[in-house]
Amino acid sequence: MENILLITCFLYVSADTHTLQYLYTAVTPGLTDFPEFTAVGLLDGEQFMFYSSNNRSLIIKDSIKKTNSETYWRRETEDMRGNQDIFTNTFTTAMKEFHHRTGVHTLQRMFGCERDDDDDVTTRGYDQYGYDGEDFISLNLTTGTWTAVKPQAVTIKHTWESKGSNKYWKNFLEGDCIDLLKKYTSYSRDTLNRKVRPEVSVFQKHSPSPEVVCHATGFFPKPLNITWQKDGEDVHEDVELRETLPNQDGSFQKRSILKVSSTKLQKYTYTCVVQHSSLEKELVREVPKGPNKLEL
Repeated sequence: MENILLITCFLYVSADTHTLQYLYTAVTPGLTDFPEFTAVGLLDGEQFMFYSSNNRSLIIKDSIKKTNSETYWRRETEDMRGNQDIFTNTFTTAMKEFHHRTGVHTLQRMFGCERDDDDDVTTRGYDQYGYDGEDFISLNLTTGTWTAVKPQAVTIKHTWESKGSNKYWKNFLEGDCIDLLKKYTSYSRDTLNRKVRPEVSVFQKHSPSPEVVCHATGFFPKPLNITWQKDGEDVHEDVELRETLPNQDGSFQKRSILKVSSTKLQKYTYTCVVQHSSLEKELVREVPKGPNKLEL
């Protein structure tokens, strides 16, 4: 799944709080390689949905896609295309209000809801727009009205309220958004809580310089640690720990590389140590003395 975000947001969420968030971004057309419009959906901070003006179709994470039928997602795709048109029209209006006819400009929207687990009373929602990285207009859920942060947003505020968009989005954030959040977290819980043991292989490489690789794959959840030991003592020098990468089946892979001479490999005993929540105790395996790959 593509992962393109122009908005960086930091939310403090407790372990018992779930969040559903959507991020829209429009960029001045024809001036960058970035799509003119993108939409990203986040569940508890993890991306589950992506849409762009380049392909005009929703890309949905499998664990979420199972919550509804293909017909439902086709309808959602059509709705997103409509949202794209509305959002880009708002962007055009904002540019006119700022008298911006040239240059690269952006309109961004962040909206969503959150709820405390097993509590239908404690819920929160928000809907905020930003123009060129600054607050532009936002929805006040208490009063049910739009707040024009910039004077250039006043015209948009009056237009939206005359069409009842404030009431529509207030109802969505306080109703449908919470219902979707409940459904998505319910279906995702089994996926998020599952634990899969890593498959680990250790092997030597001799070009361009001698090194040993410890590779773990097929594990879930994502956090996993790989360390090295020499005759039982931790090794920190000449170690390169690579980033964790996703597999196509939703699991992850990670590797660590130890640069060590063939002479030292024969003289000392080197071991790869793997720690993961699926393991009752850490995995400790000896690096083979010969050049062949060792499957663990």
